[in-house]
Parts: sequence; structure tokens; C-alpha cells
Amino acid sequence: MDAEAEELAMRVLSIATQVVDRIQEALARRGYVDVRPAHGFAFVRISAGNATTLDVAEHLGVTKQAASQLVEQLVARGYVERTVDPDDARRRPLRLTPRGRACTRAAQAGAAEAVKPWADQLSPDGLRRLLGALRRIDTGGPLRPAW
Repeated sequence: MDAEAEELAMRVLSIATQVVDRIQEALARRGYVDVRPAHGFAFVRISAGNATTLDVAEHLGVTKQAASQLVEQLVARGYVERTVDPDDARRRPLRLTPRGRACTRAAQAGAAEAVKPWADQLSPDGLRRLLGALRRIDTGGPLRPAW
């Protein structure tokens, strides 16, 4: 890999880490001190609807056992609840509780706070160009932690 390509990859990873860190800081300021980034990535899949623990595992790229532990933590902390599928009593779809939805809104506010300084550095037009470039190269894969 040439030096410029390597630097680009490292800067993208660094910026992603900074955004995740800022979201975590914003959550902590708002009282959500018991969630980790992996929980937030699980919220993404659960909030999309009709998600089971297996769906969360596939979304996060982890084993079903690891996802079960993560989901159990979220249930125990009041962020997620298991429901019953009326068509299949064995299937247990997950749903965010009001606390889970509030935490998600707090994370969204934290994400907005994280990128706000970029507009000052890039200008509004520069920020729009950056977003446009990212849209062109983004393959649309799942949002998940880079374990």
C-alpha cells in the first residue's frame, strides 16, 4: 500500500474512533454511563425492527452466544425488551424500551455534537462536499464496531 493510501485509511479509522468516543462522552453526560459502543451498534439493528438475538449477532459479526450476552445486558439495564411473535411463539423479537429510545436520541445528539466542529474547519460547503464524497464511496454495510 502506498503511503498516501495508508494515511487515508488511518485517518478514516481515527475519525471514526473520535466520533464513537464523542458519542460515548455525550451519553455519559446525559446519564447513560452503562452503555458501550457495542450496545449502540446493537441498538441500530434492534431499532430497525423485527430483530432477534440472531439478527443482532449477524449484524455485529459475532457469535449468537456473544450477542445473547450483550442482549441480556441490555434487557437487564432496561434498554431492550423481548417480545413474543404472534405467529411463532418460539421467536422472541427485540424492541427498544422507552429508555432505549431515549438513549438512542441522546446518541444521535452526541453524533451531531461530534461533527459540528467540522463545519467550522471545513465551511458548510466543504462539509457538504465531504458528505457527498463519503456517500459515493460508502458501500452501505452494517454499522458495527471494528472488533
